[in-house]
Amino acid sequence: LLPVVRTLNEAKSKFPAADVIVNFASLRSAGAVVKEGIDLNYRVIATIAEGVPERDSREWVTKAKEKGVMLVGPATVGAVTAGVFRVGDTGSSNQHLLKSKLHRPGCVGYVGKSGGMSNEMYRMIAENSSGIVEGVAIGGDRNPGSILFDHLPRFESNPDVKLIIVTSEIGGKDEELIVEAIKKGELTKPIVAWVSGTSAECFPKDVQFGHAGAWAESKAETAEAKNELLRSAGVLVPESFEGLAETIRNAYQKLKNEGKVLDQMEPIVPEIPADRSHTHLQCTISDDRGEEAKYGDRTISDFIREGSLPKAIAKLWWKTELSPPTLEYLEMILTAVADHGPAVSGAHNAIVSASAGKDTMSALCSGLLTIGPRFGGAVDGAAQAFYFAHKNGLGPQEFVDEMKEKGERIPGIGHKIKSIHNPDSRVAELSNFAEHNFPNMPVTKFAREIELITTAKRSNLILNVDGFIGASLVDILLPQLPEELRESFFETGYLNGLFALGRSVGILGHIFDQKRLQTPLYRHPQKDIMYGEGTQTMM
Repeated sequence: LLPVVRTLNEAKSKFPAADVIVNFASLRSAGAVVKEGIDLNYRVIATIAEGVPERDSREWVTKAKEKGVMLVGPATVGAVTAGVFRVGDTGSSNQHLLKSKLHRPGCVGYVGKSGGMSNEMYRMIAENSSGIVEGVAIGGDRNPGSILFDHLPRFESNPDVKLIIVTSEIGGKDEELIVEAIKKGELTKPIVAWVSGTSAECFPKDVQFGHAGAWAESKAETAEAKNELLRSAGVLVPESFEGLAETIRNAYQKLKNEGKVLDQMEPIVPEIPADRSHTHLQCTISDDRGEEAKYGDRTISDFIREGSLPKAIAKLWWKTELSPPTLEYLEMILTAVADHGPAVSGAHNAIVSASAGKDTMSALCSGLLTIGPRFGGAVDGAAQAFYFAHKNGLGPQEFVDEMKEKGERIPGIGHKIKSIHNPDSRVAELSNFAEHNFPNMPVTKFAREIELITTAKRSNLILNVDGFIGASLVDILLPQLPEELRESFFETGYLNGLFALGRSVGILGHIFDQKRLQTPLYRHPQKDIMYGEGTQTMM
C-alpha cells in the first residue's frame, strides 16, 4: 500500500530522502503546492496543470531560481527516466511504453516542449537508437518553469547519456544558450536538434501556433533562423522533420562505430494483461493463507498459548505489541465496563428485544446501537477533548469556560448517581492501578484538575468512568502505538470500540438472563409516561 499524508510538511518529515514532487493539483491550487515545495527545498517539482496564469508561473520561476529548485511545467505531460519512473502520462499506454523502450534505459537524453511530440519522439528514438535514458517535456507556456537548456548540463554530466536530442519550436531564444554553451565547451556530446514551425514562412503574417509560447516576435525566433543557428554550431539538424529519424540513426551508428555505445540485450518483458484485475477487499491485520492463520505476523496458536485477549486486541486493532502493565490495564477496563445494571440504555434495549422473542444477535445489536455521545461513547469524546485542550496549552479553567461559551457539555464529566461524596469504585480501582504503573499521565492530571472545578459547582460533576478511561488511555496507550495509527487515533473510534467490546459481555448476559427467565413481551407502564403536547422532553 502507498502511504498517504495530508501535507507536504508531513511528507518531508516522514520521507526526508524524497526530493521530487509530482504536483497533480488543479490550476487554482497548484501554486500553493509549488511555493511550499520550494520553501521545503525539494530538488525537482513537476506540475501537471493546464491554464496556470502567466503571472503565477513567472513568480514560481523567480522563486525557484533563488532556491536552486528545478521546475518542470506547468502544462507539461511530464517526464520519464527509462526503466525507473514516469511523471504524469508520459509514454502513454503500456503498448507504447514497450515500443518506445521506456521499460529499460538506452543512451539518449531527450528534452522537448510539446508533450504529444515527446511521446512521438520516444518512439522515433527507440526505432533509431537504443532508446532514452531520460526524457523531459517542459511544456509550451510562454514562461515555463524550466527552459530547454536547463536540462542539457544534466545530460552532459550523466555518463549513461551518449547522445542528446532536442526538439523545439518557433518562438523564444533557448537555442542561443545551447549554441553559447557549445562554443564555451560546456556541451561536448553530440546533439541532434529540430525546431518545428518552418511552415510559418509560407504565411503572409506572423502565425501563433498551438502553444502559448509558439510565436516569433522577431526574425531570430523563427524556426528557420534557429535551425540555422544550431547547425552553424555543429548541432546535427536535418533539412526537414522527415529527415530527423535518419539523422538520429546516423548519429547513433557513428557512436557505435566509435565504440562509445554497445548493443544491449533486451530484457524479457512479461505479458501485460489488457486490464488489471483490482482487488475487492484489503486486509492488513490478519492472514488466513498458509498452514495456519495469523494475527499480524504471529500465528493464532502463539496467542492461544499466551492466553491473553488484550494481546490479540493489540495486534488486531493496533498492529503492535503493548507493555505488560498496559495489557493488564486493558483487561481491567474491559472488566469495568462489562455491565452496569439493567437500567442503562444498552442493557434496557437488549432486554426489551430479548423479551420480544428476538434472537441473540438481533438483541445484542439493539443494545450496542445505543452506544453514542450520551451512553458509552463519551470515552472517545472525553479523550479527544482533554487531549487537544492540553496539547493547545489551555488551562483547566479556560477549557471549562470555553465549553460553557459553546453551550456544550464536557464529555466524561458528570454522573446521575455517583458524586464526590459517593465516588465511583470503578474509577478508583482504575486510577489506583494507573498511578502505580504509569507515572507520567499529563492528560489525566489535566482531567482531574477540570474535575476540581466542576465538582465545586455541583458534587456529581465528577470525572466519570468514561472520562477517566479516555484520558488515561491517551497517556498510556497512545505513545505505544505506531505513528501512522496515532494520527487517526481519535477519528477511528478505538476507545468507543473498547467500551463496545467490554459492554457486549454484559449485554449478552442480560439477553441470556431474559431467555432463561422466559420473560414475556415488555410493555412500558402508562403511569410512567407523561402524555400531552409541549416541548419539554424531560421531567
